[in-house]
Amino acid sequence: MSFKGSTRQDAKRLTLLLLFAPFTLWILLLVVLPHIGMVVLSLREKVAPRIYEFGFGNYIDFIQEPIYWNTLLRTGGMSLLVTVLALLIGFPVAYYIAKLAGNRSKGALFILCLIPLWVSDLIRAFGWILLLRESGIVSTTLQKVGLADGPVELLYNDATVIVGLVYTVILFMIVPLVSTLDGMDNEMIEAGYNLGGNSFTVMRRIVIPYAMPGIVAGCIVVFMLTAGSYLTPILLGGKNSSWFTEQIYDQFIRRYNWESGAAFGFLLLAFTSLVIWIGLKLSGQTLSSTVAKS
Repeated sequence: MSFKGSTRQDAKRLTLLLLFAPFTLWILLLVVLPHIGMVVLSLREKVAPRIYEFGFGNYIDFIQEPIYWNTLLRTGGMSLLVTVLALLIGFPVAYYIAKLAGNRSKGALFILCLIPLWVSDLIRAFGWILLLRESGIVSTTLQKVGLADGPVELLYNDATVIVGLVYTVILFMIVPLVSTLDGMDNEMIEAGYNLGGNSFTVMRRIVIPYAMPGIVAGCIVVFMLTAGSYLTPILLGGKNSSWFTEQIYDQFIRRYNWESGAAFGFLLLAFTSLVIWIGLKLSGQTLSSTVAKS
């Protein structure tokens, strides 16, 4: 019996290792090693042609140039705004799908939410350009109904960038919220009303606290995707765009300064991680519990 028991345990361990091996390799080869390489590259300081020394010169250059850290702070602020707007828009949608919609309607509504992901970021951005440019549908319609005397340019400003980003990331807010709210017993809501609570009180005291893991998970994903976005801010913001990913692109591609580009990339990762850590502390959530419950 002991031999059979040990054989079964070995088989379970082997099965577990085989199941997690692809995921482990994926994390190691595509996440861990590239980030280690990026950190090492960022610490290479060019002292002469093809001569490098290890140092913090690339980070010192970032601190000494206001346009760099101003752009990083601006990107963080805009990303937080997009996250808040995505939460305000996505929460009612997620609540309706999870608690009010019928079984058939849920599938249809999920498909509608998935439609933006059926095309690439580039196509979505050009779709907004076709709508909002001077000769686009919105401008033409405003002129035809008499609300505008001439062509209206709605592109190349912060508002357009925010709208485009919210449209791009809204699904990543809705999905964890639906997943969390779907596990909520409807009797909890009914009990809140039976105890004399109104809709606002029930939402504030019961629904939102229960959905907090989904809210935090959605905010983390949306914030990270927004801060790391490149195509949407560049295409919709144009020359007026001031997004930190453009600074990273400039260092790598235009200036061929891979060391500074790696430093900027690591700083973006560190900055967004710090914001998420602060958000977790303020919300009283932990990353492990948030992932497990959402």
